[in-house]
Amino acid sequence: MNTSRIGIWLIGAKGGVGGTALLGLTALQKGLIDKAGLVSELRQFTAANLADWGRFVVAGHEIRRIPLAEAVERFTAENRMIDPKLVAACRGELEQIDRRIRPGTIRNVGQAIAALADADLPQEKSPREIIARLRGDFQAFLDAEKLDHLIVVNVASTEPPAPNPPPPSWSELDAAFDDPQSTLPASTLYAIAALGAGYSYVNFTPSLGSAPAAVDELARRSDTRHYGCDGKTGETLMKSVLAPMFARRNLQVLSWVGHNIFGNMDARVLDDPANKQSKVVSKDRLVREILGYAPKTIVSLENLPDLGDWKTAWDHIHFQGFLGLPMTLQFIWHGSDSILAAPLVLDLIRFTELAHRRRHVGPMPFLASFFKSPYGVSDHNFERQFQMLEGWVGIAAG
Repeated sequence: MNTSRIGIWLIGAKGGVGGTALLGLTALQKGLIDKAGLVSELRQFTAANLADWGRFVVAGHEIRRIPLAEAVERFTAENRMIDPKLVAACRGELEQIDRRIRPGTIRNVGQAIAALADADLPQEKSPREIIARLRGDFQAFLDAEKLDHLIVVNVASTEPPAPNPPPPSWSELDAAFDDPQSTLPASTLYAIAALGAGYSYVNFTPSLGSAPAAVDELARRSDTRHYGCDGKTGETLMKSVLAPMFARRNLQVLSWVGHNIFGNMDARVLDDPANKQSKVVSKDRLVREILGYAPKTIVSLENLPDLGDWKTAWDHIHFQGFLGLPMTLQFIWHGSDSILAAPLVLDLIRFTELAHRRRHVGPMPFLASFFKSPYGVSDHNFERQFQMLEGWVGIAAG
């Protein structure tokens, strides 16, 4: 049995998704909850020898000063989503994790995210200095906890689109790290810091992260792996299931409108038009790529603070059937944004750790079913994406 210890490093560790994932991991390690919502606990993955939950040790980066346990208590209480007794039972472990969380960076994250920062963040002048500090934090954690590998997961708020595309090659990108005017966003600096040191990186957000070709080149040079982006948790998950149905039945979709209302920190950030653009693009492309044509689509994201973490998505699908008759399908998705996302983060960590053991290098397309905009995968049919995961895990298990 493999008993190596594995490090988890969450970027945005005290946010809604990060805090909920850490509460869930702690509760799993203590045997306090069942395993509902965890893909990696499905029966077909039993033979893959996925890492036991007890082998993971957690740290992270954060731009806010609030203690982790207090952030989780406040978030879960305000959103009426988790029994306070469960949070209290995990408080000691959350306090231990909090001591391993370090100040992050707000380099090129946009005004909406920068406004959330209240920690005493270092003020480096160049990307190279930031990367060196982040990498030093990673290494100190590995050394202190005697860990065998580190998996860095970005669960921070959505950055605005990068104003300038990064250079296509690693040598060109590396040469620009001393430029104080560089527009590389924080998500990509975290990715470079992790991948350049040989650690795994997963981008659960729509931010740029490890998407540039130059960063993928770095991952391959370092014999490590990465993937993203934008976790597929609710409305877009439904689109990836329903759109193939319309295609298979030869029902022409005339228009697809999706209105999303919620009020958590992510909604507050997405109230900024620049940050919202990244999310809307990720949510909107899927329907036309599945159908093979472009119906009229509208995606809206609105911040209603009174809703908190409870997101409601209302979709209206207008389609044409036999004899040209127009018909309508509507659905409403109502759920806790963080409760939907947190188990997927934990699943991605387990599958990425398996990929590390199998010495997989480069992007991990078998994880496409977890993402709205999976790197290098054009097939957005959820069932076929999930079959890719089952096939890969089966090979790995064999």
